[in-house]
Amino acid sequence: MVELRYVRHRYEGRVVLDFEQFGLPKNGTVALVGHNGAGKSTLLRLLALLEKPTEGHVLWNGTPVSGRARAAARSRVTLVEQRPILFRGTVRENLEYGLRVRDIRHAAADGIIGDVVDKLGLAPLLARRRTELSDGEVQRVAVARALVLRTDVLLLDEPTSSADRAAAGALYRALSAERVERPFAVCIASHLLEDAYRWADDIRALAEGRLSPVTPENLFRVELPAGEGLKSVRVGSIHIAAVTDRAGSAVLAVPPTDIFVSKEPLASSARNVFKGRVTGMAIEQRGAGVQVRADMGGVELVASVTAEAARDLALTPGGGVVFSFKATAVRVF
Repeated sequence: MVELRYVRHRYEGRVVLDFEQFGLPKNGTVALVGHNGAGKSTLLRLLALLEKPTEGHVLWNGTPVSGRARAAARSRVTLVEQRPILFRGTVRENLEYGLRVRDIRHAAADGIIGDVVDKLGLAPLLARRRTELSDGEVQRVAVARALVLRTDVLLLDEPTSSADRAAAGALYRALSAERVERPFAVCIASHLLEDAYRWADDIRALAEGRLSPVTPENLFRVELPAGEGLKSVRVGSIHIAAVTDRAGSAVLAVPPTDIFVSKEPLASSARNVFKGRVTGMAIEQRGAGVQVRADMGGVELVASVTAEAARDLALTPGGGVVFSFKATAVRVF
């Protein structure tokens, strides 16, 4: 639907995004995850056509966007920022505004608004004004205001950062229900990995403005010593062995699928062996695997195992676990 190619974006001379390609499918939910400052919000603004990349191109359905085509494409994309601003007036007036601008009024507007209000449970808020809403309610209203426009692309920046778990679940269920009724692309920037795994069709990670080869469960900023070959780097209370010729500031990435999970240390050549406690488990919606999170003495690591392996190991929150991975499995960038 919308795509960025060969983008290098700068703020005051500093490169904040640098990648070859990032695109959204016509009907799917993409979760964009990464640390604070990784570039998620900037990437959403480029996709929303609110900013032009310093270098590179924005394409809509495979065609470069420029001139009048840019304005036309912009009307088909909606961005809800992390701290949205509501217009003066009631919640209902906020929901009506975009439809009035598009000359959708009366019965048609009432039907569209009523449908979204029902999905998000906003009926008790319709007569309230901004000062009468919590931050979480403001986010829900902003998402509803975007949904009523029925654009082809919906971009959400941390849409549940101020919501409790029940409200967050209701919002994601509403998005899923809306996508069943009509096809549109959704991209959600979130630091909540559990939500990303549960609700997204595809997860993409940013680290230092670049697309990461793994999702950021096991991303660590480190300072690498000089030299070549095998290096041991301190990460919190543990040391991770990696093979690299790089030196200085870098990011270590350990793919969850490259971590061996056991109850006792395995007889293997893996140089990274850590004992800890399971802190959580979640079924991965993108496959038949199980995400296992564990505390290794103050450092959280996440591994991905098959559902069968999880059953055989009888993993439970609070139970002991051993994570092992080879030094060559650690990616450095």
